[in-house]
Amino acid sequence: MPELPLFPPDADPAAVAADLLAAGHGDGLPVVPPTAARLDAVVAGAADPDAALGQVPPLFGELTVRAVAWYAVLAGCPAPALPVVVAACRAALEPGFNLLGLATTTGAPAVGVLVHGPVARRVGMTSGAGGLGTGNAGNAGVGRAVSLALAGIGGARAGLTDMATIGSPAKYTCCTAEAPRPLPSLAQRRGLGVDVDAVTVVGVGGLVEVLPGEGYREPPSVLGPAAAAMAGAAMAAGDPGRFRDGEQFLLLPPELAALVGEQGWGADRMAGFLFEQGSALLRASASALAFRAGLPVYAAGDLRVAASADDVRVVVTGGAGGKMALLPTWAGGSRSVTAAVRPL
Repeated sequence: MPELPLFPPDADPAAVAADLLAAGHGDGLPVVPPTAARLDAVVAGAADPDAALGQVPPLFGELTVRAVAWYAVLAGCPAPALPVVVAACRAALEPGFNLLGLATTTGAPAVGVLVHGPVARRVGMTSGAGGLGTGNAGNAGVGRAVSLALAGIGGARAGLTDMATIGSPAKYTCCTAEAPRPLPSLAQRRGLGVDVDAVTVVGVGGLVEVLPGEGYREPPSVLGPAAAAMAGAAMAAGDPGRFRDGEQFLLLPPELAALVGEQGWGADRMAGFLFEQGSALLRASASALAFRAGLPVYAAGDLRVAASADDVRVVVTGGAGGKMALLPTWAGGSRSVTAAVRPL
């Protein structure tokens, strides 16, 4: 991992950004110059900021709290959010997440971060309108800090080790918070407890905006287009069988979650419907394409949009309105990881 330099307080931000980018730090956007005072403010209270927490691929630099804090300064991440960023970075090192593949593929996946529990509000994040976009320093800063830290510590550089053919804007930042209601949090559903502070890292293969069916009133008319989008993501994978072991994340706005919830549909029933209907649509569409385009791999009879119904994750987030977002996981192979956020 390249040296993590500190600059004097009066350093020119534009010159700092240019020097750091040339040395392998940064994402091309302006950065906050890392000074001793800024770094000390972020790591304050950490019990052992230099303890080794793991090695980050592809070049296997050492993950430490201090190194993550240095990148958090660059990202403009709020200092109280450092435990969230560290938890996400550590989760991304789990073998099933396949960070090596995500970081070096010619595809365009990004590390997405979902934040659960009261910690989101404490560090200034939002689960409301535009949470996955612009306008909130907590969401943007946490996501960017995770992206910068994993790429910088791991040595993922565009055109050298990060071989993405086209790339993705989600590599700058891809982060939002889960709404506390009406569904139990994803962290609770994955066994971490009620109202626990946690993060989920997702190898995001893309983002698809999904609208409910015109004139929707019943859960199937709300969720049917999302099932079709899941099938479409698998159809676009070159080999739809790549989704047999994958996951699908549906970001569901609160008013749609309330509508389907009032009709007795919880997270499990929604996931079951999406899995069954999406897989049926996939098999029907794939067989047609196999015939018309001469692609025998699309003729397989055991196609499905995810490994199982349990691997369709419904997460409530967003503001007013009925627009959903589908985040299929990277077709190259990546399993999401949910981990508790703990004091440093």
